[in-house]
Amino acid sequence: MSIVKHRLGDIECVRSLRARSIRLMVRGDGSLRVTYPALSLRSRAIAFVESKEAWIIATRRRIDSRRANYPTITAEDVKRLRKEAHATLPPLVAELAARYGLRYTSLRISSAHTRWGSCSGKNGISLSLFLMLLPEHLREFIILHELCHTQHHNHSTAFHALLNTLVGGKEKALNRELKAYHIPRVE
Repeated sequence: MSIVKHRLGDIECVRSLRARSIRLMVRGDGSLRVTYPALSLRSRAIAFVESKEAWIIATRRRIDSRRANYPTITAEDVKRLRKEAHATLPPLVAELAARYGLRYTSLRISSAHTRWGSCSGKNGISLSLFLMLLPEHLREFIILHELCHTQHHNHSTAFHALLNTLVGGKEKALNRELKAYHIPRVE
């Protein structure tokens, strides 16, 4: 990984053995990350980023307008949520994993602001403490999503079929409902 200083801002460049094509991501804070195949040149990845300048600008504007509408919470609220998350999420993850016969290796609760949860290649699950702000059924949906990644480490058809089965055929509806929620900004 390297950082390239650019007129569009710093670009995090990641050469990947698994990448088959160049992929560009604008993060929630507006920063850029480009992932490119190991046999490709970094200069080609930068040229790709430059070719997407209009898209990058539009995406950053969309992020900024959404961010203006995000709820805000205090540091004291974060402390309360952290305590609640550590008391609530571990038994919930264990119960859902046992109910559906899914296995994870570890559970981490963080103050992630960019995603509700993730699953590592070694089946370690990480959950944002901000899950505690969601209705219980969406909290469970996100946990099930991450548990399904212990079986399918991608978003393949098989992954979605498993998740859809576990949520009673409501995956698309739950995803739509989840889009109405945002991880808050801390004041």
